[in-house]
Amino acid sequence: MTDPVRIFKALSDETRFRIVEALLESEKCVCEIVPLTGRCQSTVSIQLGKLQNLGIVSSRREGKNVFYKVSDKSIKSILKAANKSKGGNGK
Repeated sequence: MTDPVRIFKALSDETRFRIVEALLESEKCVCEIVPLTGRCQSTVSIQLGKLQNLGIVSSRREGKNVFYKVSDKSIKSILKAANKSKGGNGK
């Protein structure tokens, strides 16, 4: 499991937060993540690299595409709790 301080620090960046949020639904390639974040491809790739170095996401290559997924299962619980605390339904 990734150090909780590192997880919160990583998720404090809006782009990384949006990336992780998108990856909780399903595995995605960069081209699917870019429109969900509103950032350019290079920015998303850099942030994915940071998340991967922290052990929050992992990747696999399929042909020319690289697919990313959340690898730290505690992330889903953290985001669910955060969503509940802001008045959401925790989904």
